[in-house]
Amino acid sequence: MCLVALALDQDRRFPLVLASNRDEFFDRPAARLGWWTPEGGGSEILSGRDLQAGGTWLGLSAAGRLALVTNVRDPARHDPAAPSRGELVPRWLHSELPLDRFWMQVALSGYNGFNLIAADFARGDCFWASSAAALPRRLERGLYGLSNALLDTPWPKVARLKAGVQAAIGSVGADDDVDLLATRLFDALGDRSLAPDEQLPDTGVPRELERQLSAAFIRTPDGRYGTRCSTLVITERIKRQLVTHVFERSYTAGPGVALLRRSRLNGWPPRYSASGTAGRMSAETVPAGLDEAAAPAAAKRTRARGVIKPSGPRTRY
Repeated sequence: MCLVALALDQDRRFPLVLASNRDEFFDRPAARLGWWTPEGGGSEILSGRDLQAGGTWLGLSAAGRLALVTNVRDPARHDPAAPSRGELVPRWLHSELPLDRFWMQVALSGYNGFNLIAADFARGDCFWASSAAALPRRLERGLYGLSNALLDTPWPKVARLKAGVQAAIGSVGADDDVDLLATRLFDALGDRSLAPDEQLPDTGVPRELERQLSAAFIRTPDGRYGTRCSTLVITERIKRQLVTHVFERSYTAGPGVALLRRSRLNGWPPRYSASGTAGRMSAETVPAGLDEAAAPAAAKRTRARGVIKPSGPRTRY
């Protein structure tokens, strides 16, 4: 995962909106969005999968956790023998530890530079943690952007995606369905605009490559590297129920048609509690005609409210 915008409790109807692009070499094998069980058991995970090193770039668990990882671009400090950063996501999703104790386990595990967004909605918590920061930071209600630097570093593509997500949420009327929001978010993720030279960051890669990587949607001229998939996580409030829609568009190196997978989770995220015990959810696949991601069996629905527990007075909608 190389670019993400995350809106937490910014909208009454859509309290959780995540729009992200994964950039990678096209010859690296990967599985598309689907439910799977981690080795050794545990809560089921909905994600794509890296079939080369294992792990994933973005996923959520049936128990109410979500995580994504991006690399911190610093080629001078890259260790080719380091473990895959994709391990971090299933490690968080499979864990039951709070973030502070989880961070004690992974902070010194030898990963190359990374950013981690880790949410535990059963506790009402979401954090940003980074190998470049001493301690994790709890995220409150707000709109956040992340690429291959620190959280909200104002790279042009980060600023454009945050603006695009905010505009997309604001443009959807009460009578519009969630697919309209998904379409506008995918449009924002598909922006191929390059940053002006004077706005390019200096991350230690050649200037021309820095220019190519400055777009939200990337294709290098040799066709070897670029945006492999775009993923959306959209939570919609329907009366007092939360329903989460997960969309994944996957792309090939050539001009082929993007493939779409989607899954619908009823009662997810769970209602947070002081104990951090998740409510149960149900999951449904999309109507016939679209590529469907298999999902767990239906379960009891739960009451919904804001997805993040406020640090001050309780959030009301």
